[in-house]
Amino acid sequence: MVSKRILVGLAALLLVPVAGCNTGPSEQEVTANGFLKAYAAGNAQAASGQTDSPKQAKQLIEKVRGDLRPVVTHATLGKVTDTDNGARATYNMSWDFGEGKVWRYQGEFNLAEGDSGWKVRWAPSVIHPKLKKGQTLSYSEVLPDAAPVTGSAGNELMAPEKLTTVTLSPQSAGDLAGVAGQLADALGTIEPSITQQSIMDDAGAGKPFPIVTLRQSDFDRVRSEISDLPGVTFPARTDLVSVERGYADQVLAGVGKVVDKKVSASAGWKVAIQDASGNETGELHKTPGKPVEPTQVTLSDNVQRAAEAAVEPVPQAAMIVAIKPSTGELVAVAQNDPADSKGSLALTGQYPPGSTFKMVTGAAALEKGNVKIDSPVECPGKKKFAGDYVLPNDKEFDLGRVPLITAFAHSCNTTFAQLAVDMPADALPEAAKKLGIGVDFKMPGATTITGKVGTGDSTNRRAQNGIGQGTVTASPFGMALAAASVANGEMPMPTLINGERTEADSTPQPPSKATLDQLRPMMREVVKSGTATNIGGSGEVYGKTGTAQFGDGTHSHGWFVGYRDDLAFATLITDAGKSTPAVDLTKRFLDGT
Repeated sequence: MVSKRILVGLAALLLVPVAGCNTGPSEQEVTANGFLKAYAAGNAQAASGQTDSPKQAKQLIEKVRGDLRPVVTHATLGKVTDTDNGARATYNMSWDFGEGKVWRYQGEFNLAEGDSGWKVRWAPSVIHPKLKKGQTLSYSEVLPDAAPVTGSAGNELMAPEKLTTVTLSPQSAGDLAGVAGQLADALGTIEPSITQQSIMDDAGAGKPFPIVTLRQSDFDRVRSEISDLPGVTFPARTDLVSVERGYADQVLAGVGKVVDKKVSASAGWKVAIQDASGNETGELHKTPGKPVEPTQVTLSDNVQRAAEAAVEPVPQAAMIVAIKPSTGELVAVAQNDPADSKGSLALTGQYPPGSTFKMVTGAAALEKGNVKIDSPVECPGKKKFAGDYVLPNDKEFDLGRVPLITAFAHSCNTTFAQLAVDMPADALPEAAKKLGIGVDFKMPGATTITGKVGTGDSTNRRAQNGIGQGTVTASPFGMALAAASVANGEMPMPTLINGERTEADSTPQPPSKATLDQLRPMMREVVKSGTATNIGGSGEVYGKTGTAQFGDGTHSHGWFVGYRDDLAFATLITDAGKSTPAVDLTKRFLDGT
């Protein structure tokens, strides 16, 4: 008879080999896990090698990953269960697109055992349960609507509008010259620069190209004439555009770019299914964009319109920049068509400022204590400096010995050239910077260049610089800022968009109160008895005229710079010959505000 102790011992021995039969993951699990790890790592070659259709799998895996462009992906194997035809695996997938944009979903795929072991049974649904043959996945931003841009009084300046781009594919056009002619006939009524020849020139490369982008109203005018032309397509988008064509173009273009950045920063995102033609057939995930805060600019509608009306009839390039001295707000930036054709001249153009720069020379001399407002100074018709260099007054007028205020009011070149020569080489650049000329700004919504003032490496160069010639250049923006600095008592920080901070590369010390208390009445005397008496009936205007030679010296730009109340301005007419047209233009501007 076998004892109970022996039976217990035998039972224990029998249990040992049973416990040792744990062989780890099954072959199905190894295959499924290997596929997912390679797929998540972006190794299409290794992942497709775990499937029963390596070529098709590799093509789709590479395309999906290329279309989605993830920062990183993660795949975790769930359960692997036996089925009648093999096995089924579930998994959890996440696509990380950066900046907290993560798309997660659950998927599954089948496995089958063949001659070479277990393989993933390939189908597009392996990538995502809803993906079918001929389809791929796409990732795109979901842009929120841009809120309108308003002026300082709340008037709407820019608003979202549907824009249509007329695009031509030369290879699909058939009779290319005929299609180009019909397009030119229709589109030339809106944009005269579009001709049959211009279209044919652009078609030379043979690739599809845009001809013009139209507002909805303009597209509606020509739709019936061009909608059925072969090779012509009309992709559309919604964008922020000026409510009034031509209004403050040079400013609003930059403001639009700032708003675009706000829209992009507030964008949502989505993942969708696309067919072979790139058409979206279904959304798999969507995170909507955040609302974009409205944008308000500092432009004053009545001041902007007055500036535009003043410059429009001038045949040469003409421009006005106006700044509010107390705040630095840009209230008007206006250019006529000849100026617009050359770019943003009002804000970045560099011109010799001529005698308007005598504000700086006068401020420097007053600051140094070399003269006072009533100091007697010489104003000969012409003056010889180093060597044979002779600098004249306009038409060599001669005032003799007069107070500084009189020399300033009548714009004596010989006086202010001598003042510059009598000061250190860095006196003019230093004084200019105190008024903002030479300071660089990063102002949201606008690119600006104030100007540059050289030190003057010779007596003659310093003499030229003293009257705004030589190595002195400035933009209308820079000169308007200088006038605003005189009116304000220190350089105001210029701004264009409310709530957006302007950065400056330096913070210059202001001129002394004693200097400004003398410079202001000197500028007032220019209007009362000097070179700008034409504007005398337009309020209490303080200013300085300027005639600035350029090129071979036979041509001159006309300037008038100054302020009235809390409005500083700079007016420039290129190649005007003298300053009088700029004074008259400024009068039209001020009388219209």
